[in-house]
Amino acid sequence: MDPTSPFPRLTGSAEVSVRPARAADAPEVARVQVVTWRTAYRSLLPAAVLDEWDDDAAARSWGAAITAPPTPAHGVLVACEREAVVGFAAYGPPKVVAGDTAAGAGPTTEVATLLVEPRWGRRGHGSRLLAAVADLARGSGARRLQTWLAEQDQVSARFLESAGWAPDGWVRTLDTGAAPVREVRWHALLEEAGG
Repeated sequence: MDPTSPFPRLTGSAEVSVRPARAADAPEVARVQVVTWRTAYRSLLPAAVLDEWDDDAAARSWGAAITAPPTPAHGVLVACEREAVVGFAAYGPPKVVAGDTAAGAGPTTEVATLLVEPRWGRRGHGSRLLAAVADLARGSGARRLQTWLAEQDQVSARFLESAGWAPDGWVRTLDTGAAPVREVRWHALLEEAGG
């Protein structure tokens, strides 16, 4: 570990690593997103979203998130196997919700997206991404992490549960243009998150 690095746990072996995303990673981040959505979320997302995917627009959107985040607390990390981008996580401050009692737990960082391309699954990339987000959040003063998961996404729910996360009782329904998607909010206190 390099004590001068602002990302002490973002390094890995020569085979696997997590690092801050670079502008040149945007097309690969968009590719991982659409491949994962088409593979793992086809039953949840409207067919039009998946079938009419615009690679260039998605890459531009991720490029902006990487190079010009809305606040310094927003960021994108990529998981790499050798030089290939195989997963990513986007994080930032959560939107404030009226009546949300989570504010009492201290500053929060939200994991907006954490995806690993299915063919690279079960190699620890998701755990490394989650640990890196936790380290960065902890370093920024956050005391809590949260994310929203589709209620039907049992694979991600089992992953978060194994990392010490739990549902916190909040739900929301997203209008996808097709069937509504009900999401459950999961959370972890950083001192209990297991890094």
